[in-house]
Amino acid sequence: MKTTKLLILTSILSLNTVFAQESKENDPDFPVLENRYLGQKPPGLIPELFAPGIVSTEEYLETVVTFLPDMKELSFTRSGGKYKESTLFVMQYKNAQWSRKSIPSTDIDKYKERFNPSLSEMKSLEPFKDIPIVGFSVSSKGTYYFYILNFEDGSGHMSYSRLINGKYETPQKMSKAVNRGKYIAHPFIAPDESYLLWDAEKEDEDTPDIYISFRQKDGSWGTAINMGDKINTALYEQRVRVTPDGKYLFFWKGDVKAREDGSRYVVGSPYWVDAKIIETLRPKQ
Repeated sequence: MKTTKLLILTSILSLNTVFAQESKENDPDFPVLENRYLGQKPPGLIPELFAPGIVSTEEYLETVVTFLPDMKELSFTRSGGKYKESTLFVMQYKNAQWSRKSIPSTDIDKYKERFNPSLSEMKSLEPFKDIPIVGFSVSSKGTYYFYILNFEDGSGHMSYSRLINGKYETPQKMSKAVNRGKYIAHPFIAPDESYLLWDAEKEDEDTPDIYISFRQKDGSWGTAINMGDKINTALYEQRVRVTPDGKYLFFWKGDVKAREDGSRYVVGSPYWVDAKIIETLRPKQ
């Protein structure tokens, strides 16, 4: 199981090269995509594969889609087949249509940081310097929600730290309402901190599901709610996030396959669903 976890981590986290393609004017085979979601018909409360043939493919492994705050650029990574290394794709919305964005080699590191902020800035701050943080999410008022994870046995937990009078408080471990199960990872905090999304495994299961907790009136966090069989299956569901406009929930669904020679590889693609699904899970007061 440890090998499987590391295989998935390596496959969907490594980012060594950047895809650079001329814009649509110089790429006649690139389709015309005119709305903010690559011309796709919006999903309802049943998750759908995102942008088949454009982002999601059967041939390659694609990671979850990330939009910049202004919704004018998005990225995802692709690996497998001719993509020997995990490769970043960037698309830009300009003149009312999407195109692949050409990235100068001098700007590669900048684009990596824009779409996938590193831990370096956070860990340079005094409260976090000696904590083995794996990943984080940050709210609109600057509160960090982050996780620590031991890939050997799946142990770890989620914590948070608020920005108070310009300084971050000593990190606070979240309660067992959230810290339940193993391989607790990949938080997404709502901008207003009204809900928290993440993925984790139950103690008796080997693949992660996506969970949500809602902020209670007294400021505490409600018990983790499994997002249900519309989203969670026997496969891996991970890396959930909500688009900056609050309309859609994106996540990654995948699995580990075996080749004839016994070697294994990861398959998977981004899915999306109407963010209204969140409200269907909110407990009635």
